[in-house]
Amino acid sequence: MVGFRKGLVPALAIVGAALFAACGGAAPAAPAPTPQIIERERIVERVVEVPVETERVVEVPVEREPGELVVYSGRSETLVGPIIEQFEEATGVGVSVKYGSTGQIAATLLEEGDASPADVFFAQDPGGLGEVANAGMLAALPASLTDKAPAWARSPQSQWVGISGRARVAVYNTDRIDPDADLPDTMRGFTATEWRGRIGWAPSNGSFQAMVTAMRALWGEDETREWLRGIQANEPTAYPKNTPTVAATAAGEVDVGFVNHYYLHRFIAEEGEGFGARNHHLAGGGPGTIILVAGAGILNTAQNMDNAELFLNFMLSTVAQQYFAGQTFEYPLVDGVKTSRNITPLEEINNPNVDMALLSDLAGTQAMLRELGILN
Repeated sequence: MVGFRKGLVPALAIVGAALFAACGGAAPAAPAPTPQIIERERIVERVVEVPVETERVVEVPVEREPGELVVYSGRSETLVGPIIEQFEEATGVGVSVKYGSTGQIAATLLEEGDASPADVFFAQDPGGLGEVANAGMLAALPASLTDKAPAWARSPQSQWVGISGRARVAVYNTDRIDPDADLPDTMRGFTATEWRGRIGWAPSNGSFQAMVTAMRALWGEDETREWLRGIQANEPTAYPKNTPTVAATAAGEVDVGFVNHYYLHRFIAEEGEGFGARNHHLAGGGPGTIILVAGAGILNTAQNMDNAELFLNFMLSTVAQQYFAGQTFEYPLVDGVKTSRNITPLEEINNPNVDMALLSDLAGTQAMLRELGILN
């Protein structure tokens, strides 16, 4: 409504006429009366200002559409599928996941380059993450995110962050091995001839390759190559990954295997305490007891950057960390999360001091394994 103007009222004037009376007779004429003047009434135009009522705009909050997220996962669906589903339920974000081994996923990302549809690379080990980071494909993460994980479990350049910890162990058959009497202090001891025909390993597995990469960083190229040849001389049985290595050890196909710690606990949870294998953390430390991290980074070409950060923050939340501790038997990386009583505390493991960034030369390790005929 706007102000309006009141109509003008015309002025009214009444002019009196002088009346003269004509008198006859001798008498003198009466003096003329003074004319009566009625002043003009001046009515001034009045402008009435009416307040203008401005239109009131009421802001109604509109919920943002949850959107989507594309995850390339080097972790198996059995391990991380349930927690990814929890993320979807909690946020409403629709997640598409491409699963494969960490090495395969890293190679795919390098091949796709800037055209990759991936938002997040969720890797089993830092080697694959390092390869993609070294190619300049991972975005820098905010400190508010990376600071949730301990310094040893994240990229020094903030290109990826650890999500959970996994210890390398020697799994052994409980009927054939007395761990205190029979197992060596370090991985070097397994090159002794007494272990011929008794070892299981998984050379194509990403975690094994990460361990060998750590070996190269700690021991150097020559000693690592010598160790690999020593194990080859002992005619190990090759398995495709950790799970069948643990199963074969419990079944007596081999006496020991080189694996990540949590696979054993999954078997015990399913089959009971009578399962015929147990883990051993080598007292002498070295690459055979290294704590590896499964971690994740965000592609710098991500189309869903906000959801990618939301995903990583969720994975480092108490809810997700408790999932990893309680369901997959991995080590949580944030404070205040309880681990299974059957899992050796991190502080009791002789973990070598290796910068996770040094484990990025996965290609160098694979080249060495091919050179020795361990990989095709």
